Amino acid sequence: MKYVLIGGVAGGATTAARLRRLDEKAEIVLIERGDYISYANCGLPYYIGGVIAQRDQLFAQTPERLRAFFNIDVRIRTEAIRIDRSCQEVVVRSADGNIESIHYDKLLLSTGARAIKPRLEGIDHERIVTLRNVPDTDTIKRLVTEHPIRKVTIIGAGFIGLEMAENLHRLGIEVSIVEMAPQVMAPLDFPMAALVGNHLVSKGVHLYLGEEVTGFAALSNSEGVAVALKSGMQIESDMVLLSIGVQPESSLAEAAGLDLGARRGIIVNPYLQTSDPLIYAIGDVVEYLHPLLGEPWHNFLAGPANRQGRLAADNMALGNVATYEGSIGTGIAQVFDLTVGATGVASKRLQQLNIPHRTTITHSASHASYYPGAEVVSIELIFSPTDGKLLGAQVVGAGGVDKRIDQLALLIKLGASVADLVRLEHAYAPPFSSAKDPIAIAGYVAQNLLEGRLEIIDWHTLQNEDLQKVQIVDVRSREEYLSGHIPHSISLPLTELREQYSQLDRERPIVLACAIGQRSWYAYRLLKGLGYNHVAVLSGGVKTYLAATTPCGASPKV
Repeated sequence: MKYVLIGGVAGGATTAARLRRLDEKAEIVLIERGDYISYANCGLPYYIGGVIAQRDQLFAQTPERLRAFFNIDVRIRTEAIRIDRSCQEVVVRSADGNIESIHYDKLLLSTGARAIKPRLEGIDHERIVTLRNVPDTDTIKRLVTEHPIRKVTIIGAGFIGLEMAENLHRLGIEVSIVEMAPQVMAPLDFPMAALVGNHLVSKGVHLYLGEEVTGFAALSNSEGVAVALKSGMQIESDMVLLSIGVQPESSLAEAAGLDLGARRGIIVNPYLQTSDPLIYAIGDVVEYLHPLLGEPWHNFLAGPANRQGRLAADNMALGNVATYEGSIGTGIAQVFDLTVGATGVASKRLQQLNIPHRTTITHSASHASYYPGAEVVSIELIFSPTDGKLLGAQVVGAGGVDKRIDQLALLIKLGASVADLVRLEHAYAPPFSSAKDPIAIAGYVAQNLLEGRLEIIDWHTLQNEDLQKVQIVDVRSREEYLSGHIPHSISLPLTELREQYSQLDRERPIVLACAIGQRSWYAYRLLKGLGYNHVAVLSGGVKTYLAATTPCGASPKV
């Protein structure tokens, strides 16, 4: 059996090694047009920032080692230029221009994705770079070490853009971020993204949200470039990083007549086969059904790509024995002192699709509050309003985010509901968690909502309410209230509520607000017990409301 694999990063190299472990006698050819295989794309920003000290640490495998360990014919600097399906051949061109046809019994496409580069005036300026591969990394590293790079503008506030912002900032570089959307990190819902945006500003990063880049121009007094914005503003930069997304590298598949989806990704079945049963495809180039939405989507993440490589190898060697259930898009990023995780479907996406759902936002301590170093962990749950089935989750905090987002991702993939959150058995010791873990607290709140013991109102709905018709009651202490509160709210601390509740109008809706929602819940039960019917708790409390309604970097209005 002869296997030919096109693309040697992540999924391709994984498939090659797995094929050899399954079939010692097979002939395996790995074709990679670049100079490197099996390198850590996700580690590139940290090498630029100096966190990863040695360039060699980025490489999980080298061509030489893959040949020696697994007897794989690795051909770097070799580009696949055509697939001839009728005679099962791949036509390749090596670096010296030599063209060769390679026969395959089964073929794998792991051609990845390429950085989007819009057609804008001045886009080819030599100081405008992308970060997608090792050569891109070498270019940026050379610029920041050999040239006086003092100011960098990043176009795009996605995961890579924000990781690069942190690492460039670590080098003492002034960083500006331009984002067309009104928030950073598109996978997040707005109130969670606001927490991240405010944190970036607190670190000295300049945010230009809701701004569109219209072009670039060379600076006359330096080697830098000016970034022109639609608003008329210009940002002078010594370097510009384009980080506005990627698109599947599917031109080879398209020319071969394989079926592509609406987003130009290769369509595969659960066995990761393309429309040609002898050709499989994995990774960034694949378009596959989202398990929760049932619609095709691209999942540009390394974890699923590596897993797909293992499954594809099993199916190629053993005859379609393993199926791929799809990815729900679980991602995580470090943004200065925050860790940001997301999984499943965001509320805003469900709104676009008119899919009924509810959301809750809770803020809890990352571990026992009496143990030193506890930080706030913010959790948004997105779930069905009927049976509580989990549809998505987002977690932002300084510690413990990774384990919580992983637990939530597993539950979502297993079809669990909010009721299952309170049944999770968490390892508890003061340095690591609380007796009531943040996930359990989020589950309790969502469960109370579903079972009718709680009514909530979100920040956006409250912002749009007629404040003459609503009583916003802040049940925090007077001191907390004076430090920052929701406009038009009144201060009535929880400790005084039992004696002074009669001043509240029973006929007007009451919205209870506190720092994070806990005291509001106590006040809610108190007022409901006293016969008040029109009562709701502000989801996520004042922390969420002020974060979502205050422009990044501005002081909250009081």
